[in-house]
Amino acid sequence: QGDADTLLSGLVRAIGARRVILFVGSGISAGLGLPTWENFIGRLGPDVGFEPDEFLALSSDFRSLAEFYRLEQGSLDDLCSRMAGDWQVSDEALRASQAHQLIVRLDFPLVYTTNYDHLLERAYRLAGRSFNKLVNAKDIACSDASLPTIVKFHGDLADPGSMVLAETDYMRRLSFEHPLDMKLAADAFGAAVLFIGYSVSDINLRVLLYRLRGIWRDSGCEDARPRSYVLMTKANQVQERVLDSWGVAPLIAADGDETQAVAAFLERLCARSGR
Repeated sequence: QGDADTLLSGLVRAIGARRVILFVGSGISAGLGLPTWENFIGRLGPDVGFEPDEFLALSSDFRSLAEFYRLEQGSLDDLCSRMAGDWQVSDEALRASQAHQLIVRLDFPLVYTTNYDHLLERAYRLAGRSFNKLVNAKDIACSDASLPTIVKFHGDLADPGSMVLAETDYMRRLSFEHPLDMKLAADAFGAAVLFIGYSVSDINLRVLLYRLRGIWRDSGCEDARPRSYVLMTKANQVQERVLDSWGVAPLIAADGDETQAVAAFLERLCARSGR
């Protein structure tokens, strides 16, 4: 308990100094009624000649199924249109999402997200907050340094060509040479990174954490690296040990529903940082 409180105190101090980057995954929207990936991808089966259950049985990796869909359809444009239609959330529901409201309240200077939807951006607008949205290199060049910034790390539904969705999209990003990858590497030299809304078993998250650790190790200045954090909704000794070896401190949320656990954690950060 003492170690956990020390870690949390360090994070709160870094938030107060505006030296924390928030990195948001899909778990932040778990309570908003969005379809699961399994449900959504299954419904694409008839577009490419398969019943939903038959399509899902072809691969346990949704990225591979999305790749097949793109090969058969010629693009992911129709898939993106379906996503935009299926992922509708009313303003009322978004205002009632405690996690989204707390993110805005915590006033992080930088919020990265791998989510394609516009829920974070809408939460800022509903709160009357201006912000930058970065999807590509041009956006980086034109951003206003005085505003909080939302970085759409895996693309944006409004720009299907930007989305990292199918298998080869993820493979291309493994080189860590996209403008947004380079921005993250530079940003992470000056700030801690707090990951919320992710499963720590997600291979994409693990590759990203390992890459960030490698950048610091190769710099020869690893001892100066700001502590980074990942919120886990369940304790796992194996995952905690591996993450800690990469310089990432696991923070264990309260037991219970994931949405409530994430919101409760953000509420604690708000209370302790006076936000």
